[in-house]
Amino acid sequence: MKWRDQLDPMEAMLAPINAPLIAALDLAGHLRIAEIGAGGGATTRAIAAATPGSTIEGFDISPDLVEAAKARAGSIARFTLADVASFRPAEKFDRLASRFGVMFFEAPELAFANLHHWLRPGGKLAFAVWGPGKEVAFMASVRDAVAAVIDLPQPDPDAPGPCRYGDPSRLIALLDAAGFRDCAAKTWRGDLQVGGGMTPDAAAEFLLASSSAAGPLADAGAREQADAHDRMTAVCAANLRDGAVWMPARVEIITATA
Repeated sequence: MKWRDQLDPMEAMLAPINAPLIAALDLAGHLRIAEIGAGGGATTRAIAAATPGSTIEGFDISPDLVEAAKARAGSIARFTLADVASFRPAEKFDRLASRFGVMFFEAPELAFANLHHWLRPGGKLAFAVWGPGKEVAFMASVRDAVAAVIDLPQPDPDAPGPCRYGDPSRLIALLDAAGFRDCAAKTWRGDLQVGGGMTPDAAAEFLLASSSAAGPLADAGAREQADAHDRMTAVCAANLRDGAVWMPARVEIITATA
C-alpha cells in the first residue's frame, strides 16, 4: 500500500510537527493518551518518550499500518485496529492526539461527537492539520506539476482530504458542536525535509508517488508521467539546501477540552 511503502521517508519528513503537537498536549503527570490515525506510530513513540510513566495507545483503520506500528514500537505503546469515527474505548483517556489523522472522516460531525466520548471531563486534545494547500509547498508543487500535464479536478473543500481544515475555523466549529470547549488554533510554520533527505530526483518520485494525484497520473501515458516527474524534479532542485530538499509548510495545531 502507498503509505506502508513510503513510511520511513514520510515519518522522517513529518517529524518536526511532533514538537509543537506534544507541547500543545500539556503532558503533566501520568496520563492515558490516545492517538488518532497513528499510522506507523512515529508520533505515538514520540509522545511516549515525552511522558514516561504514561500509557499511550495508537488507533488506525489500516491493518498494514497497525502491524507496522506494532513492529516498530515494541513495548512502549499499544496499537489497535479501529474506525475511530464509531469505536468506543472501554476506558476514557486524559489526552487525545492526532498528527494529520482527522481530516478524512466521511461524516465529521458524527466522528467528532464520538471522539468527545473518548475523553474524561477536563481531558484535552491536540490535533495537527495541514494549513491551506497553497501554503504547504510540497502539496502545491505536486498539484501544479501534475495539472500542467493532465486535467485535475478542483478539490472539494467539504470532502475528506489533507487540507480540509486549512481554514481552522471549520474544524473548531465542528469540535464546538461536538461538545468540546476552549477550542483554539495556533499556526506553526517551518521547513520540512522532503523524504527525510533525498536528491531532487528521488524527492520528486517520492512526492508524486505519495500524493493524491498519484492515481490520475498513473492512468496517464508514459510521456505525461515523465513530464510531471521532470517538472517536479526542477522544483525540488530549486529547493535544494545542504544536499536535501526543503519546502515550507503551514500546520494548524488545534486544541480543545472535554
